[in-house]
Amino acid sequence: MQAPLLVRPPTDEERQALTAGLRSADAFTVRRCQVILASARGEHVPAIARALGCCEQTVRSAVHAFAQDGEAALQRGSSRPHSAAPTFDAAATERLLALLRRSPREFGHPTSLWTLDLAAQTAHAEGITPTRLSRETVRTALLRRKVGWRRAKRWITSPDPAYAQKKGGAIA
Repeated sequence: MQAPLLVRPPTDEERQALTAGLRSADAFTVRRCQVILASARGEHVPAIARALGCCEQTVRSAVHAFAQDGEAALQRGSSRPHSAAPTFDAAATERLLALLRRSPREFGHPTSLWTLDLAAQTAHAEGITPTRLSRETVRTALLRRKVGWRRAKRWITSPDPAYAQKKGGAIA
């Protein structure tokens, strides 16, 4: 049988931080402090989970985080995955921007307006990206370069040569 998972005994400073954390406005901090203090009293993981109404893995994660980071484990960290890296590096983003400055018709598309899906498809076909990306990935790559993207709009214009004059100069 495996030995029960218990937190290491907290130092006096850590114990003060834990008791202060019980009065925190952040629910994450309060829960972590409750878990660590209960484990320091010798309670086992299943009993702590039942008492706090959370799953056992939450308790185990809190105990491991406290053992590794100490007081820093009482604050919520980033939820971003450690492996998340931009799909487009600087060179690929430059190539994408150069691609978007050209007409989609040059690449055999039946439209003259770029959409994010069309840009993702063409970027893959031109070898800028190794796989076909989502429109959101293309949008965020453009956003990192401060290029805003909005849906293309088709404007209705009249073939009448005096159209602008008739509209009172509203259309230039």
